[in-house]
Amino acid sequence: MLVSLVLLALGALAAVLAPRLVSRAKWPEREPIVALWVWQCVVAAVLLSFALSMVFSAAAAWQLVRGRVFAPAPRAVVDAYSLGTESPWPAVLATVLAFGGLWTAAMLTREVRGARARRRSRRAELLERAPLLPGEEPGSGERLVVLEGERPDAWWLAGSTPQLVITTGALRRLKGGRLDAVLAHEQGHARARHDWLLHCSSALANGFPQIPVFAAFRDEMHRLVELAADDVASKRFGRMTTALALVELNEDRGVFGPGTTPDAQLPQRVNRLLAAAPRLTPARRLRLTAAAALVPVVPLLVAFVPALRALT
Repeated sequence: MLVSLVLLALGALAAVLAPRLVSRAKWPEREPIVALWVWQCVVAAVLLSFALSMVFSAAAAWQLVRGRVFAPAPRAVVDAYSLGTESPWPAVLATVLAFGGLWTAAMLTREVRGARARRRSRRAELLERAPLLPGEEPGSGERLVVLEGERPDAWWLAGSTPQLVITTGALRRLKGGRLDAVLAHEQGHARARHDWLLHCSSALANGFPQIPVFAAFRDEMHRLVELAADDVASKRFGRMTTALALVELNEDRGVFGPGTTPDAQLPQRVNRLLAAAPRLTPARRLRLTAAAALVPVVPLLVAFVPALRALT
């Protein structure tokens, strides 16, 4: 039971402290892809801590679970965990954590189903406004769709066959490399499958709004995927070209004037591109990546410490 409580405390501590520690760091602006990896590892560690705590609590509460979890383990290992107890708290804790796991799965399912429904609706609208050409098969590959529209806009439609959509207003306004930079930005989203990160982060944040790490995870995913896509475009067409493309594409939306808008991060993205801050050294990127990969290992070590001690 002690291991279960330690894991629960570890998960709760990480859920509260991780957003504060990561938000204070300055390097995510320079390395959004590494920051995306760090956030995923932190959230995985939190979820793994809660899942392992549930398993050990259930093993302490019910003999049936204990027999299945520790079936191949020597007797000394089972005794090291001190699972036998008459207290009702292990059963209560296991039930609460199991409900949390089921709720997480339900929220993720709802998020994915909602996204698929919206995607089907938008695909049907696109097919109505831009029918397939003779001989063109639906879902035959990545397709660039040009829509009639005065408002400059471009976006990507996720799915098994992502589609890039751009309006004629954007084609008239963006010229040369700026148009290519916008398309590269959207292709960066599609090829990195950023939609899955957004779905998972939204499901966790909507399902558990009281847990700080999940709300921060959602907010940072929405911000970092845009920075990562900006970097994809700037590597191919230059920071200045990409920044100008963002300005020209969004200048009629009022995002660069006073006041708060839904796209308030756009000025920050443009300033970041223009500032051209140097990337971290390869050695530091490697250290950050490796350190993040070790974060989910911590709850595993906590879970297996009694067993390792019993076997030595």
